[in-house]
Amino acid sequence: MKKIKIDIMKNHKIILGMFAVLLLCFSCQEDDNNFGEVIAPSNIVITAEVLGVDADNPNGDGSGMVKLTANAENALGYNFVFGDGTSAGVPSGVTTHQFSNVGLNTYTVVVNALGTGGVASSASINVEVFSSFTDLVAKELLSGGEGSSKTWYVATSEPGHLGVGGNQSDAPDGFWFPGYYAAQPFEKCGDPISDCFCNDELTFSLDENENLTYVLDNMGATFFNGAHSAAGGGPGSGDDVCLEYDTAGVSTVALSPTAFDWEAVPDQDFSARGTTMTFSDGNFMSYYVGSSSYDIISLTESSLYVRTTDALNPALSWYLKFTTTAEGTDDFTSSFTDLVWSDEFNTDGAPDPANWTYDLGTGSNGWGNGELQEYTDAPENVIIEGGILNIIAKANGSGYTSARLKSEDLFEFTYGRVEIRAKLPAAQGTWPALWSLGADYDVNPWPGCGEMDIMEQTGQDKNTVSATIHHPAVSPGSGDTGSTALATSTTTFHTYSLDWTPETITFLIDDEVFRSIPNDASLPFNSDFFLIMNVAMGGALGGQVDPAFTEDRMEVDFVKVYQ
Repeated sequence: MKKIKIDIMKNHKIILGMFAVLLLCFSCQEDDNNFGEVIAPSNIVITAEVLGVDADNPNGDGSGMVKLTANAENALGYNFVFGDGTSAGVPSGVTTHQFSNVGLNTYTVVVNALGTGGVASSASINVEVFSSFTDLVAKELLSGGEGSSKTWYVATSEPGHLGVGGNQSDAPDGFWFPGYYAAQPFEKCGDPISDCFCNDELTFSLDENENLTYVLDNMGATFFNGAHSAAGGGPGSGDDVCLEYDTAGVSTVALSPTAFDWEAVPDQDFSARGTTMTFSDGNFMSYYVGSSSYDIISLTESSLYVRTTDALNPALSWYLKFTTTAEGTDDFTSSFTDLVWSDEFNTDGAPDPANWTYDLGTGSNGWGNGELQEYTDAPENVIIEGGILNIIAKANGSGYTSARLKSEDLFEFTYGRVEIRAKLPAAQGTWPALWSLGADYDVNPWPGCGEMDIMEQTGQDKNTVSATIHHPAVSPGSGDTGSTALATSTTTFHTYSLDWTPETITFLIDDEVFRSIPNDASLPFNSDFFLIMNVAMGGALGGQVDPAFTEDRMEVDFVKVYQ
């Protein structure tokens, strides 16, 4: 082994302030504005051990691996700047670093020993090491080839485009995939807390000398893991959040053989590329977990799947999927294009009896939800006027009346795209819903029959709408629900859509996806359903009705089903 040693006894440089943040990273002490005596570290000793050295390989075996050790008196921790565009905080002062520039290269490694009161002393050492690793194919796939650039996007339509799992010691049966959590398609899109994640553009470029560079355009905001949010000005704990964050600048990308033992994976069908990407200047890929190194699991012309270790919790491995197609929330394409059933309410009067029938009365326990209204088919509660279906909730002195239309026994379907254009009631206590119910509910009682709520709105929040599925695994109770802000729901018509396939149940508003849920054979969403439209009063989601309420309505422009 080749060892290099440098001993700096007296000529230390004191740097005030610039390492104050690093001190916080290395110390678990409680916040205290009084640091006591300011002491700069001294007597820094740095050693470098090039691994794989023998008589035939005086500068290493080509792996580029070097063990670096730093010691200093009165040091609380150390920061290593490796001279290849990367750096790392190393509390112990001992680290193994992989230098990946191909050939025999000399790097100047700077070590900053961190003292009390935000001061540091620095020293450097020159390291000569040989690296033979190259993955030119990966560089070309990432960038599009020599002299080219390629832009990647988060694969928001794919399950597991963001996920987390354990490491080999904590999760021996699932350390190579996101066994703890995997995001569902478009799960993070449309929610202000996380939708910045869906906008990222990651561009790789390759020059004529095979140097790979990287730019992250986050459109001004980054999706932070809650534990890492302090890096973006957040609290450093709590929920994940989008924060304003500057990612401007070009980073170099070093490729090296992965240090992870993919051979230990027991799944015989699993394989990984075995290449690690490391970004200079602390750069990262979309979701911030403090890491700048990513193992490439798989890479093709149009797909990239990576894994990284959480910088604060090495027991967690994060997974990300990328694609060369911009997905976001705007580019959803349905496979259903043939219009098979519709009602555009072009004839004034009662709804077409060939399309619609009614639920009447008060049901059992207010239709199971403690609702206050009585449903009727009277013109004062349901009528078409001027090409618009009006479902009208009214106070009648002793209570309330309204209407609930359904296509049961008239039109029932399995899979397809439903579009309903509607404007919602604004009064407190009204509970409008556009939904569907499993047609076998009489022999397979709810929730076994399944329910898909295309749009619901509570009686107390008229700036938000939600979409929900109900089935035995999540109901009774709140169901599997998700909400999105829609401040104009009661003043403007919006198109609420359901795209239902054997694999996925996707909910859209004005053709933009705001949530998507996996479907499979174990769920009750693989047989006929029928459509329901109603306005309830009070009950579980309606809540307290405005004491001054007299009348309000849901207006429906059309209902269309494509297959």
